[in-house]
Amino acid sequence: MAESSGLGVALCLKQLSDATFLHFKNLLIKEPELQVNPVLCANIKLASRKGLITLLHAYYPGQVWDIMSRTFLQVNRRDLWTKVQELRRDKRTYKEIMKTAFHQIWTFKDNLYVLDAEYEVVTHMHFKVLQEVFDPQLKPVTAVILGAEAIGKSTFLRKAVLDWASGNLWKNRFQYVFFFSLISLNSTTELSLAQLLLNQLSASSETPDDVLSDPRKILFILDGFDHLKFDLDIRTNLCDDWRKMLPTQIVLSSLIQKIMLPESSLLLELGNPSIPKIYPLLQYPREITMGGFSEQSIKFYCVYFFNDFEKGLEIFGYLQSMQALLDLCISPYMCWMFCRTLKGQRDRGEKMNLVYEPDSALYTSFMVSSFRSVYESRRSRQNRARLKTLCTLAAEGMWKQVFVFKSEDLRRNGITEPEQTSWLRINFLNYRGDCFMFYHPTLQSYFAALFYFLREDKDTPHPIIGSLLQFLREVYAHGQTQWLRTGMFVFGIATEKVAAMLNPHFGFIPSRDVRGVIFNCFRNMNQEEFSKTLRAQSLFKSLFGNKEEEFVTQVMGLFEEMTVDISNVDVLTVATYSLLRSQKLKKLHLHIQERVFTETYNPRDGDIETFRRHKKIANKYWRSLCGIFWHLQVLDLDSCNFNETAIQHLYELLSPAPPITLNMFKLQSLSLGKCGISSNACVEIVTSLNLGKLKHLSLVENPLNNKGVVALCEILKDPSCVLEKLM
Repeated sequence: MAESSGLGVALCLKQLSDATFLHFKNLLIKEPELQVNPVLCANIKLASRKGLITLLHAYYPGQVWDIMSRTFLQVNRRDLWTKVQELRRDKRTYKEIMKTAFHQIWTFKDNLYVLDAEYEVVTHMHFKVLQEVFDPQLKPVTAVILGAEAIGKSTFLRKAVLDWASGNLWKNRFQYVFFFSLISLNSTTELSLAQLLLNQLSASSETPDDVLSDPRKILFILDGFDHLKFDLDIRTNLCDDWRKMLPTQIVLSSLIQKIMLPESSLLLELGNPSIPKIYPLLQYPREITMGGFSEQSIKFYCVYFFNDFEKGLEIFGYLQSMQALLDLCISPYMCWMFCRTLKGQRDRGEKMNLVYEPDSALYTSFMVSSFRSVYESRRSRQNRARLKTLCTLAAEGMWKQVFVFKSEDLRRNGITEPEQTSWLRINFLNYRGDCFMFYHPTLQSYFAALFYFLREDKDTPHPIIGSLLQFLREVYAHGQTQWLRTGMFVFGIATEKVAAMLNPHFGFIPSRDVRGVIFNCFRNMNQEEFSKTLRAQSLFKSLFGNKEEEFVTQVMGLFEEMTVDISNVDVLTVATYSLLRSQKLKKLHLHIQERVFTETYNPRDGDIETFRRHKKIANKYWRSLCGIFWHLQVLDLDSCNFNETAIQHLYELLSPAPPITLNMFKLQSLSLGKCGISSNACVEIVTSLNLGKLKHLSLVENPLNNKGVVALCEILKDPSCVLEKLM
């Protein structure tokens, strides 16, 4: 977290010999004005050149230039003293520095898969909302960017910083905008907010004291909560001292809970894994949901990517011919990945072929195509050994919750410099300063999953990476949601279809063996783990990523009772797919949040076309899901939020008709508490129950008018009524 300017004081210190640098540190320790305490003294003695600057910034903010100048004179390096004075005079404003830095990021990193001209059109509405959310009244605001994985949330935030620095966004609102990628903090156990600020201010003319003179004009943008290893759900020991060195999770939690710098504003990027962890900690958050590419945008992208109108239209036509692929292309990253894969196939003279079920097949197509562009003529055993080193790096990072790697991490896992160059060239890896990251976090999840298929029994056990069985239990029993994407890839790669794609290039892939481990893992969980800790939504997503009917049915056949929380249309889709294949399910506790069936369009949730499409999808899958209710014994719909269409489907289900006969209708307990059902709908449902075999019925907090009461009384009078408990 030291001063990051490559042309700053760090370079001056590098010009000192080791002996002179040691003398330099001893002079600092003895400097009377600094009043160095024993802890700082020990830290200075151990500090590297880069670490020394960090320490001085943390303990003596605003004084570092003066301290360095005096000490360079004391070690007889007037040349370096002169250099410091020049650097001091030449410093640009923070805003100018951020404009240069984020223009470079946008041009050479993010824009590899987001086209500048089209991006302005696609995100125009979102930037308008972003401007409105942070009104110019200088009141502190907390806002969150939501959206599906790889939809472009991080890219959107980087572009926002660039637009602010260019004077096109928040002109009269924020004087300072700080962008922190939390992924890079996973290996930092202790820091201060002062350090984070100084890391970005070091090359500018401003000091932390300048910045904090009016906290109302500061915006902190925090990106990467999905991959942060620290638990921020801390309610005690929070701190308001921005200068104090504290555990990383205390500093971050104090900031997002508005204990530290409460007058500043926050803009956070949250994915599905981090929403339940972070959202409850926020004060009155405002939401902005990313919607991704429209169909017209995808068409434009294809033409631009191939730099050829005819080729671009041909690729777009191929994607358009398979609606499932086109739907995935709303993600800018996926659109880029598809185009890269198809280009590789065309360049080799092959027929265009993107296998899109299971989801892992798409990443495998991309990986194989990219790998062959460099190592086409190598033997499968050589390819396997080469790819295994990259997968080991990914898996080790997953288990250590590390996403930024040093050169020594690559070397330790057997990645040679030529291979490093290849992984960078084909976009498996990417530079992050003098470190490395996987080109996209999802790629690390994919390669981490692939590790379990490439490793062999004769391999020496890795000291960090757990077994496949340990991994499965961590994800599906102990709730390691940040590993869920890797779990989904494990399920997907375990299909015969994906194994067939990998076998010719990397040797035998033991997909059947892995499926056996997965099944045995769930079968051997005890009943308590099933009912209390198993995350049904995580399991559904993974089974949906597998889609081998026999295997999905086999796994779902292990469950007799499930509790399912449906938060959006995507969750409804995957839950329906799995529950329709549950042959032994007897008890279902279902919770459906308001946004699934809402009739009210909210611009913050995306464009109107997406809203309408989601409504159709929700109705389609709900109707399908209702089809399993007749063979359940217990159906708990407490706290479900329905619209009229959803109620109609439910009513039709509760009125058995051919081919479902009365004898086949097994429902014995039905709870409809707090469902918001209208009086008429409630009457229809109650009336339909006279054909059922219900013993328990709950209509708590639902309106039952006179007509409904009369209907219910008629049912209770019927000799065939078996109702024992009515609420």
